[in-house]
Amino acid sequence: MSLSMYQASIPQLQRMLGNLANILETAERWAEAKKIDPAVLLNLRLAPDMFPLKRQVQIATDSAKGCAARLAGVEVPSYPDSEETFAELQARLQKTLDFIGSFTPAQIDGSEDRQIVLNFPSMELKFSGRDYLFQFVQPNFYFHVTTAYTILRHNGLEIGKMDYIGRPA
Repeated sequence: MSLSMYQASIPQLQRMLGNLANILETAERWAEAKKIDPAVLLNLRLAPDMFPLKRQVQIATDSAKGCAARLAGVEVPSYPDSEETFAELQARLQKTLDFIGSFTPAQIDGSEDRQIVLNFPSMELKFSGRDYLFQFVQPNFYFHVTTAYTILRHNGLEIGKMDYIGRPA
């Protein structure tokens, strides 16, 4: 049996967003135990020119919801990037999980050749559905999830590889 577009996208996005939610929950408990202002953690970044933790989570969710919507040929929902607390980021993660979980394999499968066009202020990118998933969404999504993990790990949160990749199902 060949791998379908649904199998290559939705379950992977769900798993990693769930893992990210668990990591943020661990970070919130850690901040409370260490008497660290949660706003400090949410605004940490790896380098001065990189986005802070909260923006990494926002972009990861944007990547996931955009992937599901575009592959299914439906409108991408717009979320305001206004989260300032762990609870608000958790709500955003859950809203994204609910959205991408609403798609069936029939809505995503067969999207390999669907034309996907992304418009940015300085450029337009055109992809087939397959190239969009494998060359744009996955690298971008994993970059931002990894960066969120790394920001927290770098600053002392005791998490490891299994927190990032999750336990086998």
